Amino acid sequence: MSYTIVKSKKGYLVFTITRSEKRNAINYEVMKGLAEAIKRAEDSEIKALIITGTGENAFCSGGDLSVFHSLHTKEDAYPMLSKMADILYKLLTLPIPTIALLNGIAIGGGCELAAACDFRLARKGIKAGFVQGKQAITTDWGGGSILAEKMTGPSAMKLLMEAELQTAEQLKEAGFIHAIYETSPLQAGEEFIEKILGTDLKVLQSYKRIWVRKWEETKLQERIEEEVRNCSILWESDAHFEYVKKFISKKTVNKD
Repeated sequence: MSYTIVKSKKGYLVFTITRSEKRNAINYEVMKGLAEAIKRAEDSEIKALIITGTGENAFCSGGDLSVFHSLHTKEDAYPMLSKMADILYKLLTLPIPTIALLNGIAIGGGCELAAACDFRLARKGIKAGFVQGKQAITTDWGGGSILAEKMTGPSAMKLLMEAELQTAEQLKEAGFIHAIYETSPLQAGEEFIEKILGTDLKVLQSYKRIWVRKWEETKLQERIEEEVRNCSILWESDAHFEYVKKFISKKTVNKD
């Protein structure tokens, strides 16, 4: 299995990507697991959902290009991009608090996954970045549109357009990271949500509804769909194809 889903006795669910050998990159099985976790998080006994990765090296390195490299055209890429974007929108609008525990580096789609969560905690010393621009594409799962809802315009645009890795401290200053921890990820996550877990579930759901309603009124889902379609066009560009080709070639050389 590429993931685990564990229910805590304290009333929260933990989804963990268990592909440390692939820097916890997202494949179709991880997508399936995320969808399952989101569904299970709707249980009346669950007050929060935590998402993290195994090991200390990576939270999530985005989509697994060794899996998705066969998607050459926009017609090939769109179904995968749209599917993951739909999962992230469901995560975004889940009626309970969600927390991304960045136990290691977060790259590209890994940052999009984190952006879809309500809160983001990062281990001291890690880096993260929306590096899709270096791959000749944009955020491909709706992360740009989500980021525009979570941060000020200039801060979000800078992260997206520079396409560089940032330190946890830089990301906290920009407003992307909410807290930096030095303990174990789950300990940090539990300490962060301890007081939230003490609040009645219906109260949590009512407050979350304020933001969900706002995103519905501003047609965020439609904007995400437009973002995905635009990315699918860039996906079939020569520049992106060359990036993927070099990435796969480098992986093959390193493996040998």
